[in-house]
Amino acid sequence: MKNPILTTNILKVYPKILLGLLLFVAKNTHATNLGDTTKKVLIASLETKAEPLYITKPANIIFPDILKGNEEEAIDYIEKFSNSRRDYIIRMYNKGKKLMPKAVAILKKHDVPQEFKVLLALESAFNSDVVSCAGAVGYWQMMDAAANEYGLKYVKQLTNDEKNKLKKENPKKADSIFKAMAKIKDDRKNFAKATNAAARYLKDRVKNLGEDWLLICASYNCGVGNVWKAIERSGKGNAATFWDIKNYLPAETRNYVMNFIAMNVIFHNYEKFNKKTLTFTPEKIMVDNFEHNMMSEMDK
Repeated sequence: MKNPILTTNILKVYPKILLGLLLFVAKNTHATNLGDTTKKVLIASLETKAEPLYITKPANIIFPDILKGNEEEAIDYIEKFSNSRRDYIIRMYNKGKKLMPKAVAILKKHDVPQEFKVLLALESAFNSDVVSCAGAVGYWQMMDAAANEYGLKYVKQLTNDEKNKLKKENPKKADSIFKAMAKIKDDRKNFAKATNAAARYLKDRVKNLGEDWLLICASYNCGVGNVWKAIERSGKGNAATFWDIKNYLPAETRNYVMNFIAMNVIFHNYEKFNKKTLTFTPEKIMVDNFEHNMMSEMDK
C-alpha cells in the first residue's frame, strides 16, 4: 500500500528539485553549443543584461550605554584607532584582565561608570611605578595636590628641573635622595587606595560638570579649570558638550578623550575586534542576480 504522507512529501519536494535542475542546466548552457531550441531560449534569457542587485550589510559595532549618542562624531576616529593601535589595544586588554574587574567594583561603589576603568591603560598602562615628567605618580597618575586632597600618603615629587639641578650640584647626594624617595611608601602606587581616590575625584567632578562624563574625562587630564575656560570660550554655557568645547581644549586632552571613547568602544566589542569581524559602517554588497533568484525560488 502506498504511504500517503510519503507521497505528499515527494510531491512537495519534486517541483523544487526539478526547478533546481533546470536552473543548473540553464546556468551551464554557456559551456555547450547544442542546437536545441529550448536551450537557445534559456541562453538568450541568461544573456539578457539585468541591473546589478545590492544588499546592505549593517555595521555590527555597539557603543556602551554612556557613550551612545556620540557615534557620528567618534566612529571615524575609532576605526582609525583600531587599525593603527591594534597591537597596543590587544596588549592593554590582556594586561588589564586582573585589574580592570577590580577597578569596576570600586568605581561602582562610588557611582562612577565602569567605562573609567580604561584610564588605567591610558594613564599608566597598569604600571604602579610610573612617574610622569610633571610629577604624577602611580596607577592613576595623580599629582601631589590631588593625593593630598584625597588623603593619600605620598612622597613629594621633584620636577625634572629640580632633579637636574640636584644632579648638577651634587650627583652623589642627588642619587642618595632619589633612592630614599623610592623606598618611601606612596599610596598612589597602592591599587586599592589609588583607585578609591581616583573614583572619589571623578565623582566630585559631577558637582562641577554635571553627569557629562566626557567633560569629566577631559577634566581628569587637564583639570576642571581648563574645562571651564573651554566652556566659556565656546559660548554654549551650561549646555556645552565635549564636542562644543573640543577645539578649545589642549591637544593632549582632545586626544585623551577620543582615546577614552575608542578604547571603551573596542573593549565593548572586543571579541569581534579580535577576530577582525568588527565593522564600523554599513557595507553595500553586490549580489549575483542569477544566484539570488535561484536561492529565492528554492526557498519558496
